[in-house]
Amino acid sequence: MDTYLILLRGINVGGKNKVPMAALRKLLEDLGFAGVSTYIASGNVILDSDKHADEIKTRIEKALPEAFRLDSELIKVLVLTRRQLQAVVDNKPKGFGEQPDQYHSDAIFLMGIDSTHAMPVFNPRDGVDKVWAGDGVIYSQRLSAQRTKSRLSKIVGTPAYTSMTIRSWNTTTRLLELLQRP
Repeated sequence: MDTYLILLRGINVGGKNKVPMAALRKLLEDLGFAGVSTYIASGNVILDSDKHADEIKTRIEKALPEAFRLDSELIKVLVLTRRQLQAVVDNKPKGFGEQPDQYHSDAIFLMGIDSTHAMPVFNPRDGVDKVWAGDGVIYSQRLSAQRTKSRLSKIVGTPAYTSMTIRSWNTTTRLLELLQRP
């Protein structure tokens, strides 16, 4: 059995697509997944399975709208191995996420698109935003003192945004720690 990180896009955001974590854990256990745990209510799940990542994704994407009343068709699932998440952390830009008092840093995980197609929707404001393309991820950093001037929110209205899910860098590194559980 392998351990996977499941990132759910579009749940528990702005009061929409409410999915209680206890009910989500039960649903995934009922689907035959083992060792199911969640981390905060933003759609982070760790589970064990003998299935391939593509099959896990398909099963969860099918089951979610059947089990929960979802307001949107924008629910998507990303399945990552520990090795894949480790690569996201290891390949971060130099200094990224290392000054949390000065910068707000996010990992923007890509779902079905690559960074070449995702990067054009970003329009970083000089002196406020920085973005870097990675493998399956966009690294985004905003100067905390000027967060209200950030242009990151402008990606929300773009078609590419439906193929992204955002996690803070703190959450991303914590998820990696949780994936390394015994």
